[in-house]
Amino acid sequence: MQNNPQNPAETPPSEDDGAAETIAGTDDVKRPTGVFVVAGVVGLEALALGVVGVGSVVAMFTQPVFSLASAIFLSVLLLGLAAALGAVAVNAFKGFRWTRSAAFVWQLLMVAIATPMLLEGNLLLGLALLLPPMAVVFFLFTPNVVAFSLRAGASDKVV
Repeated sequence: MQNNPQNPAETPPSEDDGAAETIAGTDDVKRPTGVFVVAGVVGLEALALGVVGVGSVVAMFTQPVFSLASAIFLSVLLLGLAAALGAVAVNAFKGFRWTRSAAFVWQLLMVAIATPMLLEGNLLLGLALLLPPMAVVFFLFTPNVVAFSLRAGASDKVV
């Protein structure tokens, strides 16, 4: 049986048409404000870690180091965490559901770092390290952000 271009009902659907509709359908979804906050704060944290990682690499070459292996490990760890957090920020903005758990764990680590700062009396640094993670944790569990990351219309979002 030949496909008649005049009768679209008899034309078999191509595989590319469904993928284009799915991708176009997910871009039309309105992002909640919480998604912008989560992606923005995690992205800024990734940027800060990247700056500290680059500073660690520069310091490794310009200042005397006690242990070269420790300096290399710290630099690689900081740059790797920056890259991972950057990926979490970008994919949280896109709406992938796995980013909520990764962002939540990182924010718990940030709270664990901020708490001793506050207890030692370093109020300004402690609040700077505590308030953004608390905002992210709050927005991670709002119904709009959860629904955005769990929306059923995106069949290409397996993870």
